[in-house]
Amino acid sequence: MNQDILKRLTETLTARKQASPESSYVAKLFSKGEDAILKKIGEEATEVILASKAADKTHLVYETADLWFHCMVLLAHHGMSAEDVLNELARREGLSGIAEKAGRKKD
Repeated sequence: MNQDILKRLTETLTARKQASPESSYVAKLFSKGEDAILKKIGEEATEVILASKAADKTHLVYETADLWFHCMVLLAHHGMSAEDVLNELARREGLSGIAEKAGRKKD
């Protein structure tokens, strides 16, 4: 069901890292490198904001799905997956946002 989509998508993204850029959108994005992926995330984040400001719930869901997808592409680029993010969210569960932020390393 829906819980499995992140796993299936992660497997697909991992496979696309080795694919020919002509074979898929994701393979082409991987071939262009991190800057292209980051640019796409920025575009999608802007589209999420615009959909929210327009109070268009259907479009907001669509654009959020695009943003999440491209964030997953970035994670895969770095050899990570949605599971890493889910683990971090689980770690934070029940923590005060103020306490969690205070506990982060300072650069």
